[in-house]
Amino acid sequence: MKNKTHIIKEVEAGSIADELGLTPGDELITINDTSIKDVLDYHYIIKDEFLNVLIKKPDGEEWELDIEKDYDDDLGIIFEDGLMDSYSSCRNKCIFCFIDQMPPNMRDTLYFKDDDARLSFLQGNYITLTNLSDEEVDRIIFYKLSPINISIHTTNEDLRCRMLKNRFAGSSLSKMQRLKDAGITMNGQIVLCKGWNDKDELEKTIHDLSAFLPEMQSVSVVPVGLTKFRDKLTPLEPFSKEDAIEVIETIHRWQNIFLTHYKTRFIYCGDEWYINAGLPIPDEESYEGYPQIENGVGLIRSFTDEFYQCFNEDIPGDEREKELSIATGVLASPYISQMANEIMNKYPGIKIHIYTIENDFFGKNITVAGLLTGGDIIKQLQNKRLGKSLLLPDVLLRHGESILLDDITIEDIERTLQTRISIVQSDGKSFIDTILNL
Repeated sequence: MKNKTHIIKEVEAGSIADELGLTPGDELITINDTSIKDVLDYHYIIKDEFLNVLIKKPDGEEWELDIEKDYDDDLGIIFEDGLMDSYSSCRNKCIFCFIDQMPPNMRDTLYFKDDDARLSFLQGNYITLTNLSDEEVDRIIFYKLSPINISIHTTNEDLRCRMLKNRFAGSSLSKMQRLKDAGITMNGQIVLCKGWNDKDELEKTIHDLSAFLPEMQSVSVVPVGLTKFRDKLTPLEPFSKEDAIEVIETIHRWQNIFLTHYKTRFIYCGDEWYINAGLPIPDEESYEGYPQIENGVGLIRSFTDEFYQCFNEDIPGDEREKELSIATGVLASPYISQMANEIMNKYPGIKIHIYTIENDFFGKNITVAGLLTGGDIIKQLQNKRLGKSLLLPDVLLRHGESILLDDITIEDIERTLQTRISIVQSDGKSFIDTILNL
């Protein structure tokens, strides 16, 4: 099959490509007389210190460029297709799949289920391995791609087939052994479903995964997210407070075992378990560098610790005056409120309104801020006192866009609520700086 064309979308200012005169619309033909299949080939071959690059300009003229550079220097090219190839879609029908629980008539891109190992390496996405051929495993090993993030869920092969609704889902886990033997580092994820892969099945899975240490660096356990759009889907129940406590006790017991034998905790609870159980979030040491923070493991601990580290510096408050508001999800609201109160106590002239947005769009069981919609924000903040600016978390947005899940834009919210929107990055320092410098 002929490789896809690789059209340049953007050239980074000051980069090697910029200095050579490459521009958007140019097409990459070959590097060192080699056709590029995808982004993995590209990143591997451009590490060479001497490159011969063939470019076709939009008018058909071909440029042959000889480049001498340092080993780790990037060319500064962004392509129209991020993978430089077609995306691999998911073949599973997982009982817990969030995309299957979305309402109809949303934009098409939200319904695409990726299961692409290249995205695991490049963006940290989790893959099930069911879509991974032996040839692709060979490429991962050849290119030494690490880490690879794997959606495991259970090591009971029969149960995994039933949970993923794929008869190959159990045997596909054997690919983890090939990756381990080749020294490829991995991270694992378990989406816990009540009555399916919890209790004894969770114990078995954790025990089995210990055999993949140290190449398997960490495993997270997160609760299944359940929306109100589950008609005709496998019935699943939310976890109760008592369930959450039991899960935490199980994980902590295994952490103690792993610390004794492997000097690492290895298995971690998502933040939701502690909040739903009414228990304090563990201290920073318990997260060992936050290997799964992008998966909601230790995110609140990291945020609050950074907040207090910056906030408690020996800098006195002042008399600046301003009024603003913050909208956040149910899960993080108590922590955001506590930090906002700290700021107001130190700066008496600052008034902050905290608004907890319930998820009417997906259902009340969805409590994370990243799944809030513009419609819910507008509906619940209309006629509320918002002040000079409304702060929204950056997790509401995808890939630097200004559009939320329901196709409502930041500009739509600003126009409807008649206030300025400020997007806050998900770290404690940015939270303080945004509030103080508005």
